[in-house]
Amino acid sequence: MDSTLNEAARRFGDLRGPTWILALHQTAARGRRGREWRHPAGNFAATLVLPGPIAPATAALRSFVASLALHDAFAAVTGRAGSFALKWPNDVLLNGGKVAGILLETIGPRGDALSIGIGVNLAQAPGAAQVEAGALRPVSLLSETGASVTPEEFLDLLAPAFARHEAQFATYGFAPIRTAWMDRAARRGEVITARLPGEEVTGRFDTVDEQGQLVLSTPQGPRRIAAADVFF
Repeated sequence: MDSTLNEAARRFGDLRGPTWILALHQTAARGRRGREWRHPAGNFAATLVLPGPIAPATAALRSFVASLALHDAFAAVTGRAGSFALKWPNDVLLNGGKVAGILLETIGPRGDALSIGIGVNLAQAPGAAQVEAGALRPVSLLSETGASVTPEEFLDLLAPAFARHEAQFATYGFAPIRTAWMDRAARRGEVITARLPGEEVTGRFDTVDEQGQLVLSTPQGPRRIAAADVFF
């Protein structure tokens, strides 16, 4: 197919509950801000469709739910939970390199559904020349840990992990999700740079607030950032 996100947009009207769409090959995969996302053979690409309506503020917090689910799935595959960290707003790191990314897209004019696209370098990682300058090096699960898992096997771990965290989110709100995410956060307490359109903000990564915003301590005081690319 062209992409699981496109397939989700085509099919969401027929779905009556949360539905995973898995692709073993994509011809038009994409990442944040429309960037190309390469999908080599053996890697994981899937989209979870959550029928709506879903408020934009609530939709954005699903990135944290998905990150925790990915962390659980990776720990289950490798037994090495400590090797993985969560990078705000939507990446999972393995030994400091990017192993997975998340992309949220609302469907329909009134937020009729939410698509959560997830890409994981299970078997192969893009070369350094294929990623944005200054971005973290891409890594694969296989090369870093020796763990070999098929996309279907990974989905069998990821789907129930997401369901567990989603149930917690629905019952207790964002607070426990936020706490769990911060416990696994990459570079907490360190100086990082958030790149916004037309501006870069550098400061100490203090926390993520109750709305999921990144909070940096800068010489001008705390700075809350709703969306940006983060570099360190």
